[in-house]
Amino acid sequence: MRLFQLDAVEWLQSLPANSVDLVITDPPYESLEKHRAKGTTTRLKHSKSSSNDWFAIFPNARFVALVEEIYRVLKNNSHFYLFCDQETMFEIKPLAEAAGFKFWKPLVWDKCAIGMGYHYRARYEFILFFEKGKRKLQDLGMPDVLQEKRVWRGYPTEKPVPLIEKLIGQSSTAGQLVIDPFFGSGATLVAAQNLNREWQGADVAPSAHEHAAKRLKA
Repeated sequence: MRLFQLDAVEWLQSLPANSVDLVITDPPYESLEKHRAKGTTTRLKHSKSSSNDWFAIFPNARFVALVEEIYRVLKNNSHFYLFCDQETMFEIKPLAEAAGFKFWKPLVWDKCAIGMGYHYRARYEFILFFEKGKRKLQDLGMPDVLQEKRVWRGYPTEKPVPLIEKLIGQSSTAGQLVIDPFFGSGATLVAAQNLNREWQGADVAPSAHEHAAKRLKA
């Protein structure tokens, strides 16, 4: 169980093929810069809720390499979840399918509180659900709208640990390896640790390493 300060694609390239049981991640996608410029996101460089630096954007042009590496490192019969907005969803879906993934559907994370925005204020985010091979979900009765309150005054773009625990519980079992190539706040790794999964993650931001290391020790 380790943290790596590496570029996501470079880190994935260092992992053996067919060695990972589950990938859950939230890349700093390109359209975030547009939302930030228009003032429709609170993910600022130094926001009132956080002094963490605004992270380097992962450009859409690199999504091909990202999804190809994720497909390579995942074992057969496994799942891949990616948090994104509506624009990034249309960018990455065909690329992931071309890499070999089956796209099932976008899950909707209902944040239970209204956010920012000009045209219908934001309350949700997408989680794209992909599959390599065939793996049955643990709970077939779980809906495709997942309600968890957003994290206030946390690390920028931080996701709720209980939300990620639902995904990990659905798509892995105790002792299996969960990875996050853009771990950010460390929420995926904390959730994996809480559920007795093995975990590894990478992020280029020093602030992410400082923040996640403290959470994982706690």
